[in-house]
Amino acid sequence: MVQSSAKNEMTADAKDASAWNPLKIPLFRALWLATIASNIGTWMHDIGAGWLMTSLSPAPVMVALVQTATTLPIMFLALPAGALADIIDRRRYLLVIQVWLASVAAMLAVLTIVGAMTAWMLVALTFAMGIGAAMMMPAWAAVTPEIVPRSELQSAIALNSMGMNVARAIGPAIAGVIVSGAGACAVFALNALSFLGVMAVLFVWKRETVEMTLPAERFFSALRTGFRFARHHGPLQGAVIRGTGFFLFASAPWALLPLIAKDLVGGGP
Repeated sequence: MVQSSAKNEMTADAKDASAWNPLKIPLFRALWLATIASNIGTWMHDIGAGWLMTSLSPAPVMVALVQTATTLPIMFLALPAGALADIIDRRRYLLVIQVWLASVAAMLAVLTIVGAMTAWMLVALTFAMGIGAAMMMPAWAAVTPEIVPRSELQSAIALNSMGMNVARAIGPAIAGVIVSGAGACAVFALNALSFLGVMAVLFVWKRETVEMTLPAERFFSALRTGFRFARHHGPLQGAVIRGTGFFLFASAPWALLPLIAKDLVGGGP
């Protein structure tokens, strides 16, 4: 009887420890679904912008600059963005960034529809999108521990990673179909709309304010703290080196894929 009871308790604990448990939290579930839709839109933008550049300026350097404009802000702004995410209200901060991203995407769509888009304008607006993404990422990662219990945090992080990979898998394919049928302007317009779901969830989120007993963090002191942590934390150093080595070389074929596809016999979006 004792063994049977123990087995039943273990079975109940195993059920409670399901990797899907964070989705039972309404706020996390809403943010997770809205983020998947937004990430699909972002990957669609990458395909649309790269393909549009092959028409505006087929020079390999210009086509590669689209990828550069997307990723370069992350390299330079990730640490300042992390410092800001620890200082100001994350909900309002994320709302402002979503408005910024939606506005830039809408501008891309309008300029492309009216035929006013130029190669350098596309690079500049894609760079503006990259700035928004870079400023958003640290704050977005810091939101999850606020809305998910510590016991479910690992599962929540895994679900977020899964959602990102789902968007990465289907976003480019959807973009290829849309670009071939309606042009890059349709992809930009859908990307602008994809931010509305995240904005709606953030708008209705009643974030609890935590009373801080310590003095308020300052921006430059937070930057120095981040630098010191990155410099002396061994596992993080290894991750940075591996990530830099991978993206330095892997980004080259990603950046030139639109040009490769266009030059293939029968190649297209």
